[in-house]
Amino acid sequence: MNFEQARFNMVEQQIRPWEVLDGRVLSLLENIHREDFVPVRYRKLAFADIAIPLDCGQVMMRPKIEARMLQALELREDETVLEIGTGSGFVTACLAGLARRVVSVELHAELHEQAALKLTDKGVDNVELFVGDVMGGWQPEQAHDVVVVTGSVPQVPEQFLGWVNPGGRLFVVTGESPAMEARLMKRLDVTEWTEESLFETDLPRLEHSEEPPKFDF
Repeated sequence: MNFEQARFNMVEQQIRPWEVLDGRVLSLLENIHREDFVPVRYRKLAFADIAIPLDCGQVMMRPKIEARMLQALELREDETVLEIGTGSGFVTACLAGLARRVVSVELHAELHEQAALKLTDKGVDNVELFVGDVMGGWQPEQAHDVVVVTGSVPQVPEQFLGWVNPGGRLFVVTGESPAMEARLMKRLDVTEWTEESLFETDLPRLEHSEEPPKFDF
């Protein structure tokens, strides 16, 4: 398979038509080899417009969703990012190519280890990887300029808001399948936020983010 041609086709046929025109983002997607982050059995599907299955019941986001998210964040080279859900490590590598430092937390140790090997192999050295459950007590050591949530949530957990610096941004997908909403929330100060609806999508749930069922007695 000609991966270079497939990568070119992905950018020109999926990503540009979805209004992703940011030169930094397009350059990243042209230069970071997505096929190296995909499980070997799905390598030929690395550039298809699908959510590629990962181990532990997880998936990679579709390429155009990754691209729209990266563009919307408008990351600067002096900023720090918290990624909730390392997954394959591909988005981690993209974030690291745009920001000063990325902290990424993954619930599943197996995915964490696989991503760590791939990122090391690619020479990505401005990332710090953790294993932890953000819905079960894991906390970052500090707030960040940007927080990226790679799984959907019914509604934005309060603790996620507290992890964003004033002036920072939060990318999150909320709602119910099949019509969820990708949102960019900007923190103006301690209590004030603005919010932009980016696009509709459908993303698997962030594990343990579902509210427990309510019982009437």
